[in-house]
Amino acid sequence: MTMSMARIGRSFAGLAVLAAVTMTAGAALAAMGQPADWNLGLQDSASPVMDDIRWFHDFLLVIITVITLFVLALLLVVMMKFNARANPTPSKTTHNTLIEIIWTVGPVLILLMLVFPSFKLLFKELDVPKADLTIKATGKQWYWTFAYPDNGKFEFDSLLACDEKHEKCTAPRLLAVDNELVVPVNKIVRVQTIGADVIHAFAVPAFGIKIDAIPGRLNETWFQATHEGMFYGQCSELCGKDHAFMPIAVRVVSQQAFDQWVEQAKKKFAAGPDRNSYASISDGVH
Repeated sequence: MTMSMARIGRSFAGLAVLAAVTMTAGAALAAMGQPADWNLGLQDSASPVMDDIRWFHDFLLVIITVITLFVLALLLVVMMKFNARANPTPSKTTHNTLIEIIWTVGPVLILLMLVFPSFKLLFKELDVPKADLTIKATGKQWYWTFAYPDNGKFEFDSLLACDEKHEKCTAPRLLAVDNELVVPVNKIVRVQTIGADVIHAFAVPAFGIKIDAIPGRLNETWFQATHEGMFYGQCSELCGKDHAFMPIAVRVVSQQAFDQWVEQAKKKFAAGPDRNSYASISDGVH
Protein backbone atom coordinates (compact mmCIF):
# COMPACT_ATOMS: atom_id res chain seq x y z
CA MET A 1 0.00 0.00 0.00
CA THR A 2 2.81 2.40 0.95
CA MET A 3 4.67 1.71 -2.30
CA SER A 4 1.49 2.28 -4.32
CA MET A 5 0.81 5.61 -2.61
CA ALA A 6 4.43 6.67 -3.20
CA ARG A 7 4.10 5.92 -6.92
CA ILE A 8 0.82 7.83 -7.03
CA GLY A 9 2.48 10.77 -5.29
CA ARG A 10 5.32 10.79 -7.82
CA SER A 11 2.80 10.65 -10.65
CA PHE A 12 0.94 13.67 -9.25
CA ALA A 13 4.22 15.57 -8.94
CA GLY A 14 5.10 14.72 -12.54
CA LEU A 15 1.72 15.89 -13.78
CA ALA A 16 2.02 19.13 -11.83
CA VAL A 17 5.46 19.84 -13.32
CA LEU A 18 4.21 19.02 -16.83
CA ALA A 19 1.23 21.35 -16.38
CA ALA A 20 3.47 24.16 -15.14
CA VAL A 21 5.87 23.76 -18.06
CA THR A 22 3.01 23.65 -20.57
CA MET A 23 1.40 26.78 -19.15
CA THR A 24 4.71 28.63 -19.11
CA ALA A 25 5.29 27.72 -22.74
CA GLY A 26 1.77 28.84 -23.60
CA ALA A 27 2.36 32.16 -21.89
CA ALA A 28 5.59 32.59 -23.83
CA LEU A 29 3.68 32.15 -27.08
CA ALA A 30 1.28 34.98 -26.24
CA ALA A 31 1.54 37.81 -28.73
CA MET A 32 1.59 41.29 -27.31
CA GLY A 33 -1.79 42.97 -27.63
CA GLN A 34 -3.58 40.25 -29.58
CA PRO A 35 -4.55 36.56 -29.40
CA ALA A 36 -1.99 33.90 -30.31
CA ASP A 37 -2.42 30.38 -31.65
CA TRP A 38 -2.25 27.67 -28.99
CA ASN A 39 -1.98 30.20 -26.20
CA LEU A 40 -2.91 28.61 -22.84
CA GLY A 41 -2.50 31.70 -20.67
CA LEU A 42 -3.77 35.24 -20.61
CA GLN A 43 -2.43 37.87 -22.96
CA ASP A 44 0.65 39.76 -21.83
CA SER A 45 -0.21 42.58 -19.47
CA ALA A 46 0.02 46.21 -20.56
CA SER A 47 -1.61 47.95 -17.59
CA PRO A 48 -1.48 47.87 -13.76
CA VAL A 49 -4.99 46.39 -13.58
CA MET A 50 -4.05 43.55 -15.92
CA ASP A 51 -0.96 42.90 -13.79
CA ASP A 52 -3.26 42.27 -10.83
CA ILE A 53 -5.64 40.17 -12.92
CA ARG A 54 -2.78 37.93 -14.04
CA TRP A 55 -1.53 37.58 -10.46
CA PHE A 56 -5.02 36.66 -9.22
CA HIS A 57 -5.46 34.21 -12.10
CA ASP A 58 -2.18 32.45 -11.24
CA PHE A 59 -3.05 32.47 -7.52
CA LEU A 60 -6.43 30.86 -8.23
CA LEU A 61 -4.77 28.31 -10.50
CA VAL A 62 -2.48 27.19 -7.69
CA ILE A 63 -5.40 26.93 -5.24
CA ILE A 64 -7.67 24.92 -7.53
CA THR A 65 -4.78 22.67 -8.62
CA VAL A 66 -3.96 21.80 -5.00
CA ILE A 67 -7.64 21.19 -4.21
CA THR A 68 -8.08 18.99 -7.29
CA LEU A 69 -5.03 16.87 -6.52
CA PHE A 70 -6.06 16.57 -2.86
CA VAL A 71 -9.59 15.41 -3.75
CA LEU A 72 -8.22 12.98 -6.34
CA ALA A 73 -5.80 11.55 -3.76
CA LEU A 74 -8.67 11.08 -1.28
CA LEU A 75 -10.73 9.29 -3.92
CA LEU A 76 -7.86 6.93 -4.72
CA VAL A 77 -7.28 6.20 -1.03
CA VAL A 78 -10.96 5.45 -0.53
CA MET A 79 -11.08 3.18 -3.58
CA MET A 80 -8.02 1.19 -2.49
CA LYS A 81 -8.56 1.10 1.26
CA PHE A 82 -12.31 0.73 1.52
CA ASN A 83 -13.20 -1.53 -1.36
CA ALA A 84 -14.89 -4.88 -0.65
CA ARG A 85 -11.71 -6.91 -1.09
CA ALA A 86 -9.53 -4.83 1.25
CA ASN A 87 -12.29 -4.13 3.74
CA PRO A 88 -14.77 -7.04 3.79
CA THR A 89 -16.43 -5.78 6.98
CA PRO A 90 -17.54 -2.22 6.25
CA SER A 91 -17.72 0.39 9.00
CA LYS A 92 -21.15 1.53 10.15
CA THR A 93 -19.91 4.92 11.40
CA THR A 94 -22.35 7.69 10.50
CA HIS A 95 -20.83 10.76 12.19
CA ASN A 96 -17.36 12.11 12.90
CA THR A 97 -17.22 15.51 14.62
CA LEU A 98 -13.60 16.22 13.68
CA ILE A 99 -14.18 15.54 9.99
CA GLU A 100 -17.34 17.68 10.06
CA ILE A 101 -15.34 20.59 11.53
CA ILE A 102 -12.48 20.18 9.05
CA TRP A 103 -14.62 20.12 5.92
CA THR A 104 -16.61 23.11 7.18
CA VAL A 105 -13.79 25.32 8.43
CA GLY A 106 -11.38 24.38 5.59
CA PRO A 107 -13.51 25.72 2.71
CA VAL A 108 -14.36 28.84 4.75
CA LEU A 109 -10.65 29.60 5.17
CA ILE A 110 -10.02 29.01 1.48
CA LEU A 111 -12.85 31.38 0.54
CA LEU A 112 -11.45 34.03 2.87
CA MET A 113 -8.09 33.68 1.11
CA LEU A 114 -9.86 34.42 -2.17
CA VAL A 115 -12.37 37.07 -1.19
CA PHE A 116 -9.95 39.77 -0.05
CA PRO A 117 -7.77 39.94 -3.19
CA SER A 118 -10.90 39.50 -5.30
CA PHE A 119 -12.65 42.55 -3.80
CA LYS A 120 -9.41 44.54 -3.86
CA LEU A 121 -9.12 43.88 -7.60
CA LEU A 122 -12.80 44.68 -8.17
CA PHE A 123 -12.55 48.02 -6.38
CA LYS A 124 -9.38 48.88 -8.33
CA GLU A 125 -11.19 48.22 -11.61
CA LEU A 126 -14.31 50.23 -10.72
CA ASP A 127 -12.75 53.14 -8.78
CA VAL A 128 -11.75 55.41 -11.67
CA PRO A 129 -8.81 57.65 -10.68
CA LYS A 130 -8.38 61.23 -11.85
CA ALA A 131 -8.06 60.95 -15.59
CA ASP A 132 -5.51 62.58 -17.89
CA LEU A 133 -7.68 61.85 -20.91
CA THR A 134 -11.35 60.99 -21.46
CA ILE A 135 -12.62 58.99 -24.43
CA LYS A 136 -16.26 58.25 -25.17
CA ALA A 137 -16.90 54.96 -26.95
CA THR A 138 -20.33 54.49 -28.54
CA GLY A 139 -21.20 50.97 -29.64
CA LYS A 140 -23.22 50.69 -32.83
CA GLN A 141 -24.28 47.88 -35.15
CA TRP A 142 -21.51 47.01 -35.95
CA TYR A 143 -18.70 49.47 -35.32
CA TRP A 144 -17.47 51.91 -32.70
CA THR A 145 -17.60 55.70 -32.65
CA PHE A 146 -14.90 57.36 -30.54
CA ALA A 147 -14.99 60.93 -29.25
CA TYR A 148 -12.25 62.94 -27.54
CA PRO A 149 -14.11 65.60 -25.49
CA ASP A 150 -10.88 66.81 -23.82
CA ASN A 151 -9.06 67.38 -27.11
CA GLY A 152 -11.27 69.43 -29.35
CA LYS A 153 -14.46 67.34 -29.19
CA PHE A 154 -13.83 65.57 -32.50
CA GLU A 155 -15.15 62.06 -33.12
CA PHE A 156 -14.73 59.34 -35.71
CA ASP A 157 -15.99 55.88 -36.63
CA SER A 158 -13.77 52.83 -36.32
CA LEU A 159 -14.74 50.01 -38.68
CA LEU A 160 -13.34 46.59 -39.47
CA ALA A 161 -10.57 46.76 -42.07
CA CYS A 162 -9.46 43.13 -42.49
CA ASP A 163 -11.89 40.29 -43.18
CA GLU A 164 -12.57 37.72 -45.89
CA LYS A 165 -13.18 40.50 -48.41
CA HIS A 166 -9.70 41.99 -47.90
CA GLU A 167 -7.43 39.17 -49.05
CA LYS A 168 -4.34 41.39 -49.40
CA CYS A 169 -4.61 42.91 -45.93
CA THR A 170 -1.46 42.29 -43.89
CA ALA A 171 -2.88 43.51 -40.58
CA PRO A 172 -4.43 41.04 -38.09
CA ARG A 173 -7.59 39.50 -39.53
CA LEU A 174 -10.84 40.58 -37.82
CA LEU A 175 -8.87 42.88 -35.49
CA ALA A 176 -7.50 45.72 -37.62
CA VAL A 177 -9.62 48.83 -38.12
CA ASP A 178 -9.57 51.81 -40.45
CA ASN A 179 -9.32 54.44 -37.69
CA GLU A 180 -7.51 53.36 -34.54
CA LEU A 181 -8.05 54.66 -31.04
CA VAL A 182 -4.85 56.55 -30.10
CA VAL A 183 -3.78 57.20 -26.50
CA PRO A 184 -0.57 58.37 -24.79
CA VAL A 185 1.57 55.96 -22.80
CA ASN A 186 1.57 56.01 -18.97
CA LYS A 187 -1.50 58.25 -18.79
CA ILE A 188 -4.78 57.54 -17.01
CA VAL A 189 -7.40 57.08 -19.73
CA ARG A 190 -11.06 57.12 -18.72
CA VAL A 191 -13.34 55.32 -21.17
CA GLN A 192 -17.03 56.18 -21.09
CA THR A 193 -19.24 53.70 -22.93
CA ILE A 194 -22.80 53.81 -24.21
CA GLY A 195 -24.82 51.87 -26.78
CA ALA A 196 -26.61 53.56 -29.66
CA ASP A 197 -28.93 50.65 -30.49
CA VAL A 198 -28.40 47.41 -28.54
CA ILE A 199 -26.04 46.31 -25.75
CA HIS A 200 -22.39 46.07 -26.76
CA ALA A 201 -19.26 45.57 -24.63
CA PHE A 202 -15.92 47.37 -24.84
CA ALA A 203 -13.12 44.91 -24.07
CA VAL A 204 -9.33 45.06 -24.49
CA PRO A 205 -7.73 42.03 -22.77
CA ALA A 206 -4.18 43.43 -22.52
CA PHE A 207 -5.51 46.35 -20.48
CA GLY A 208 -7.79 44.20 -18.33
CA ILE A 209 -10.93 46.14 -19.24
CA LYS A 210 -14.37 44.89 -20.23
CA ILE A 211 -17.50 46.98 -19.71
CA ASP A 212 -20.96 47.00 -21.27
CA ALA A 213 -22.11 49.76 -23.60
CA ILE A 214 -25.83 50.03 -22.84
CA PRO A 215 -28.33 52.34 -24.60
CA GLY A 216 -29.45 55.13 -22.29
CA ARG A 217 -26.78 54.43 -19.68
CA LEU A 218 -23.26 55.81 -19.40
CA ASN A 219 -20.73 53.35 -17.98
CA GLU A 220 -17.08 54.07 -17.43
CA THR A 221 -13.82 52.25 -16.87
CA TRP A 222 -10.14 53.15 -17.09
CA PHE A 223 -6.73 51.91 -18.06
CA GLN A 224 -3.12 53.06 -18.02
CA ALA A 225 -1.05 51.64 -20.85
CA THR A 226 2.46 50.99 -19.57
CA HIS A 227 4.24 50.72 -22.91
CA GLU A 228 3.76 51.69 -26.52
CA GLY A 229 2.40 49.42 -29.21
CA MET A 230 -0.79 48.11 -30.82
CA PHE A 231 -3.41 46.42 -28.66
CA TYR A 232 -6.57 44.75 -29.89
CA GLY A 233 -9.95 43.98 -28.41
CA GLN A 234 -13.46 43.20 -29.60
CA CYS A 235 -17.09 43.72 -28.73
CA SER A 236 -17.77 41.10 -26.06
CA GLU A 237 -21.56 41.19 -25.95
CA LEU A 238 -23.64 39.38 -28.56
CA CYS A 239 -25.12 42.31 -30.49
CA GLY A 240 -26.42 40.89 -33.76
CA LYS A 241 -25.34 39.17 -36.96
CA ASP A 242 -22.04 41.07 -37.33
CA HIS A 243 -21.01 40.87 -33.68
CA ALA A 244 -17.82 39.02 -34.70
CA PHE A 245 -16.80 41.89 -37.00
CA MET A 246 -16.64 44.70 -34.44
CA PRO A 247 -13.02 44.98 -33.32
CA ILE A 248 -11.24 47.56 -31.17
CA ALA A 249 -7.69 48.69 -31.99
CA VAL A 250 -5.76 50.89 -29.57
CA ARG A 251 -2.44 52.44 -30.56
CA VAL A 252 -0.35 53.57 -27.59
CA VAL A 253 2.19 56.27 -28.42
CA SER A 254 4.37 58.85 -26.69
CA GLN A 255 2.84 62.08 -25.45
CA GLN A 256 4.54 64.04 -28.22
CA ALA A 257 3.26 61.69 -30.90
CA PHE A 258 -0.22 61.82 -29.36
CA ASP A 259 -0.25 65.63 -29.45
CA GLN A 260 0.71 65.53 -33.12
CA TRP A 261 -2.00 62.97 -33.86
CA VAL A 262 -4.61 65.14 -32.10
CA GLU A 263 -3.78 68.11 -34.32
CA GLN A 264 -4.08 65.92 -37.42
CA ALA A 265 -7.29 64.30 -36.16
CA LYS A 266 -8.95 67.67 -35.58
CA LYS A 267 -8.55 68.44 -39.26
CA LYS A 268 -9.24 64.92 -40.55
CA PHE A 269 -12.44 64.45 -38.54
CA ALA A 270 -13.62 68.06 -38.48
CA ALA A 271 -16.77 67.15 -40.40
CA GLY A 272 -17.65 64.35 -37.98
CA PRO A 273 -17.72 60.59 -38.54
CA ASP A 274 -17.63 59.43 -42.15
CA ARG A 275 -19.47 56.13 -42.24
CA ASN A 276 -18.90 55.47 -45.92
CA SER A 277 -15.14 55.72 -46.33
CA TYR A 278 -12.21 53.63 -45.19
CA ALA A 279 -8.92 55.29 -44.39
CA SER A 280 -5.65 53.50 -44.98
CA ILE A 281 -4.56 51.16 -42.20
CA SER A 282 -1.18 52.84 -42.30
CA ASP A 283 -2.72 56.24 -41.46
CA GLY A 284 -2.18 57.62 -38.01
CA VAL A 285 0.78 57.63 -35.68
CA HIS A 286 3.62 55.10 -35.98
